[in-house]
Order: sequence, then structure tokens, then C-alpha cells
Amino acid sequence: MKLKIEEKPFLSEGRHIVTVTEIEEGKSENKDIPFINCRLENEEGFVNQRFYLSEPGQPILASFLKALGIEKTEVDTKELKGKTLSVEVEERSYEDAEGKGKTIKQATHFESVGKANTSDSF
Repeated sequence: MKLKIEEKPFLSEGRHIVTVTEIEEGKSENKDIPFINCRLENEEGFVNQRFYLSEPGQPILASFLKALGIEKTEVDTKELKGKTLSVEVEERSYEDAEGKGKTIKQATHFESVGKANTSDSF
């Protein structure tokens, strides 16, 4: 059997410099909360990061935009594509709406490129 792999692996845990390569808009499966999903990637791999457009999600999205060098209060998602930033990739476990345990990779600790090039984790 021949295997054809057309996808990069997930980024390993730790600090990475990534570029926003794709942006999708959607709504959460259970609460219908709008979100944008950004694919953040480099030559080594990628991580997808959702940003919920809710009140609790505002500080996280603001931190992401600041790391991209965007300080406006209103931005078109098209402006994010191609921008570069430094992120910390980590695994996070949670319980979904059905009570099932899930683990995902996520990007956190957003920084401008050059400001944080090493991991915050010990």
C-alpha cells in the first residue's frame, strides 16, 4: 500500500514563529458563538487556533492582534493573512458538551516576532 501525505504535522509544544495562512469563519457547535479559526504555520508544521467573538474571548483576540502589529479596534479578517507572530504551542485537555474528554493543540502567549523567541514553559 502506498501512502500519500499531503499535510504537515502539528507543531511540537514550545515557542514557534508562525504565519497566518488561512482564516475560516464559523459558529461554535453547541452555543452558536461566532469564531474565526486561524491556521498558523511554518516549515515544521501547523496549529489551528480558534478565536471566539464573545466577551470572554475579546482579551485573547486583542492579544493576538497586538502580536500581529494590529492596534485598531476594528479589523477585516483578510488583513490577518500573511502576518507573522511568535506563539507558544501547548496541549490542552477539556470536557466537551457531551462530557467526553478531549485534548487539542493550541497557540497561546502571542508575541511580536523578535520579542519572544524561546519557550515560556520550563
